[in-house]
Amino acid sequence: MRSPVVVGVKRAVAERLGWVSAEVSVDDMLTASEAGQLHFMMANATQSDSGASAYLGFLYAFAGHPDVLTAAHLRQPDVRDKIERILGTVGRTAGSSGFLKDLFLGEYDAYDAMVNYESTMIETNQALLASGRDPLYIVYLVHGTAIADSPFAYIDKDDAKKEATFQGLQRHLLSDEVQRELLRRGRRAGLGINPHPTTIDPAVFNPDWGIDTTRILTPVKIPDPAVVREALNLYQTAFRKPSFTVFALDFSGSMDDSDGEDELKAAMRLLLDQETAAQYLLQASPDDVTVVILFNDGLVSEWTLVGNDPAQSLGLADQIEQVQADGGTDIYTPVIHGLELMQQRGTDGYFPSIVLMTDGQSRDGKKFKDLEAYVAASGMTQVPVFAITFGKASQEQLDEIAVLSSGAVFDGRGDLAGAFRAVRGYT
Repeated sequence: MRSPVVVGVKRAVAERLGWVSAEVSVDDMLTASEAGQLHFMMANATQSDSGASAYLGFLYAFAGHPDVLTAAHLRQPDVRDKIERILGTVGRTAGSSGFLKDLFLGEYDAYDAMVNYESTMIETNQALLASGRDPLYIVYLVHGTAIADSPFAYIDKDDAKKEATFQGLQRHLLSDEVQRELLRRGRRAGLGINPHPTTIDPAVFNPDWGIDTTRILTPVKIPDPAVVREALNLYQTAFRKPSFTVFALDFSGSMDDSDGEDELKAAMRLLLDQETAAQYLLQASPDDVTVVILFNDGLVSEWTLVGNDPAQSLGLADQIEQVQADGGTDIYTPVIHGLELMQQRGTDGYFPSIVLMTDGQSRDGKKFKDLEAYVAASGMTQVPVFAITFGKASQEQLDEIAVLSSGAVFDGRGDLAGAFRAVRGYT
């Protein structure tokens, strides 16, 4: 099955821009975004397949749609200028296409468009219609459309039984029944990019939504792996909009009792060590702002790091490791303090977010109503809080904060460092 990576735009916005039944280029999208006529979301290119596909499509378009993208194209001043400009207009990002869809549905009134899979746009439109809202109009960008496929492969390790199981599952997935079901779910099943017209349901591949299964799509070619790696490194360190991240980390006494203190310090070192972070494409950019707040039943320590100097980052990791866990738990005070810091410094031109890690239930100090009141009074409604659970953390309390801020909760109980890596892709 396959799905083009497209731009879903509110119909009224598409009509105002003259994009309905028109050829729309990535340059058109850049012009509209910079003029404030298009406010859109796009997944993180280093953590999401849809984000990476869209990003490579943009690069191809800005490079003049060559046969194959090369490292030389990535170094062209006009390509670098345009890709940095268009990424600078992204309003919200996410580490997965599914979360991006849910985020768009939750913040429908604040955004005009979303870059995502065609299949995900179909799901989005079905949800929008079910809730009485207008569906999105699908735009296939000229010279910048990537096609996401879904390869199914088997690594042969001389296990005949496993190979037979694989082949049986493959036959099942390729059966007429399953292929028809994939089409019913908005995936382009079959041998070609475009399914046969007689096999599709127009209520799913709805032409009124701009979906065109007869359009000749010339997908961008995935370049050499070394070029892909360089492109993703440049995305992370040079091209993307910088992040303003506040890490609010629980250093209450229970963290010492559960060995969570050591795991938390190791997780933060992984993110702050630029060499290690680069292995996961999570390294900082020269313009990133990182604030680390350690808390228990009050604020314990606070540091601010601007940029990606390796020595300063490692120095911050060393300072965190010197702090000993102690005291009770108040998760609301550090979140409010993080929002205060952002309000003082300003978040224009950044992806602002707070990463809250706790292993307990907040019983001391401020309450959820205090956070709710501060957000309402300050207008800091566009700063998502991504919470990481550990130990006996209160899921209910963290869910409340995530819903209030359009954030999410990640489970760090099995792999705290892995949870930090995952949440970093959303910030």
